[in-house]
Amino acid sequence: MTLKEKLLAQRIYLILGTLFITSLVVSNLIFKKFFYWHPFDIELFGAKLFEISVGILPYPITFLITDLISEIYGKKKANEIVILGIFASIFSMLIVYTGNLVPATNWSPVQNELYTTVFGSTAIAVLASMMAYLFAQFIDIQIYHFWKRTTKGKHLWLRNNFSTFLSQFVDTFTVLFLLCSFDEIAWDLFPGLLLSGFLFKVMIAAIDTPFLYLSVHVLRKQFKLKVNEEIDLN
Repeated sequence: MTLKEKLLAQRIYLILGTLFITSLVVSNLIFKKFFYWHPFDIELFGAKLFEISVGILPYPITFLITDLISEIYGKKKANEIVILGIFASIFSMLIVYTGNLVPATNWSPVQNELYTTVFGSTAIAVLASMMAYLFAQFIDIQIYHFWKRTTKGKHLWLRNNFSTFLSQFVDTFTVLFLLCSFDEIAWDLFPGLLLSGFLFKVMIAAIDTPFLYLSVHVLRKQFKLKVNEEIDLN
């Protein structure tokens, strides 16, 4: 690989890392708003199907990016992004809570009560999200590379979906369990939200498979990579 190609590869990795961290941090900040999408008007365990947090919208992007980084840059670089995401989440939480400590002026468009209502439970949300995120992302990367070794770099759709399905269930279960344990969400909503959240993430994982194929194809062509070959940024 030439110096020019290596610099381009590093730049792409940086862009992917930025998108990953942004998606992760934003999902932690907006989770308290719930929305509904009722294409079939189905009720599961007392909750409407696809009544889910808006925080779920950017979160699947993180799994798409870690799969892409795993495929092109390898397991080590994927794990590095996961760890950086933890630091970014903690840092964002500190900033949010600093904003909560300082008093609002009487003419401030956002008063103390509104700010606390929206961000007051951010610490619990970030804690729950980080625990779920740690379990899910590391499981996703481990399973992804297991299938990559087993298939010798073939059948990209298989490792993308199989790794994401299990890791997304772990993520959804863990974050809901912790939020219910901290009385952020009522326990009677747990089964319905778990199933809705998991099914929604599975659907998104299936939809993003063509985008993963396209991205891998473009990057392999750009850097003249063979099947199962990875870029070494060291």
